[in-house]
Amino acid sequence: MSDQPTVDDVDLMNAVLSIAGQLELSAVLERLVQASTQLTGARYAAINVLDDHHSVAFVQSGVDGDTAHRIGEAPNACRVLSEIPAVGALRLDDIEQHPAFDGWPDHHPSMHAFLGTSIRVGGQVFGQVYLADKPDGFTARDERRMLCLAATTGVAVANARLYAEAERGERWQKAAQEIATMLLEGLDEEEALAHIGRKAREVAQADTVALVMPGLDGELIVELADGHAAGTLLGQVMPADGRTAAVLSEGRGIVLRSLADSPVAAMRPFGPAMYAPMQTGARGVGVLVLLRRVGAQTFEEVDLVTAESFAAQAALAFVLAEARHAQDIAALLDERERIARDLHDLAIQQLFATGMQLESARRRAVAGGLDPGEVAHLLDQALDNVDGSVREIRGIVHALRDPDEATSLVERLRREASLARTGLGFAPSLVLELDGQVLDERESGEGLVIDEEILDDRVTSELNDDVVAVVREGLANAARHAHASSVTVYVTVTGRGPDGTVSVEVRDDGRGLPPDRARHSGTGNLASRAHKHGGTFSLGASPDGLGTLLTWQAPLSQ
Repeated sequence: MSDQPTVDDVDLMNAVLSIAGQLELSAVLERLVQASTQLTGARYAAINVLDDHHSVAFVQSGVDGDTAHRIGEAPNACRVLSEIPAVGALRLDDIEQHPAFDGWPDHHPSMHAFLGTSIRVGGQVFGQVYLADKPDGFTARDERRMLCLAATTGVAVANARLYAEAERGERWQKAAQEIATMLLEGLDEEEALAHIGRKAREVAQADTVALVMPGLDGELIVELADGHAAGTLLGQVMPADGRTAAVLSEGRGIVLRSLADSPVAAMRPFGPAMYAPMQTGARGVGVLVLLRRVGAQTFEEVDLVTAESFAAQAALAFVLAEARHAQDIAALLDERERIARDLHDLAIQQLFATGMQLESARRRAVAGGLDPGEVAHLLDQALDNVDGSVREIRGIVHALRDPDEATSLVERLRREASLARTGLGFAPSLVLELDGQVLDERESGEGLVIDEEILDDRVTSELNDDVVAVVREGLANAARHAHASSVTVYVTVTGRGPDGTVSVEVRDDGRGLPPDRARHSGTGNLASRAHKHGGTFSLGASPDGLGTLLTWQAPLSQ
């Protein structure tokens, strides 16, 4: 007797290896269905993934697409499927003769020979794989093969789950780092909350996300909602004794299979839900609520662990951003106090002394005790004091001015491009044009000559500030939203005076504008800056269809 493996053994080994080599769950299930029909000769094969005896995934072979669409849901109506044992197999010559058979669903083809077994993962039934309609009926060898394939699939599913968990954890971590970076770089808190919500919904593969936060009177209110039916959730008040309040107070998240019993009517149309506390130390910032539609797969406990970690990091970054904002306000108040003190101690005191001196002179003049020489002397002293006060005030005002005032427009734009490197991950291109000529640096006999001085002569100081602000906002938007590999800034000055114009274009090759932008505060600011000068502003897709184009234009003077 030969010890060499038979062709049948080789086929089974190849099928086992092809299933075990898959890392994506969907690929594992597809490969199992394919291998099952190839090894047994069955006309039909299907795998039904179960969640509390309800089908959450169904992959089949043998039924055409139109028929499968008419059948609709997985054939749970056939009660014979519940007879498939957790260990072993169910093999029938004719499924329709089994006592538990209660008919096929509408449009389902009639089947006879049947073989079914369970797929077990970690000792629990993950799903059932069953075959039907082998011309000569299923054999004991077919049963052994299917038991082998089912065991292999159980291991492959466990590996695919571990791989998916690792990938999800990495995505959660990356999202948390991105949000922390944005907040610490100065992103507006409201925009940060919107970004937290969108990222969480994306990573968790949820249909909807809601951020519930304490209001001024302590009520828990849905401050932000994104995704399916988000409008029905926004502004909803959560019960003081409900799940959200418990998650926030206890600092522990929960996973729910359904929200059908929710006391909040707007939540009932959703199915699976996951609540993660946004908490740092003893302070509860809010609750991140992730929702899926009815019938969708339930969130897993491992999802909750990663979501809680993400929510905690987002809360910490948010609190740090709040603290930084409070610190900025405190610094501003300190600066105002210093200004008031300087004005009082220097300029106002000197003006007050001058006023007293003039009042004394007036009285003496009325009494006839001053000669013309004394009057002239007193007036000269008063004028000197006034000049001194004016110098003091000018000095204070000069100290308050933006240090950029003494810096050329070209240098300020180069600095903005340099600063944007951190947010973009690369250096943006900056192209400056004056009357159709690209500005450049060139060597002369007297040293470095730069055309930027001509640019400063054309662009007024106020317009200079707005041009820099537009470039800054355009680069910031590209860094936050575009996910681009290149960004180019064009600043063009043409002509002089009222007939001249300055224009800014920020062009990227990113993913373009989202179909529904929830906020427009930054772009609204740019439109206001253009309107102030009688100019124009637009934001849309690039003419070549790649990325986004921001365009801002204003006359050089009105």
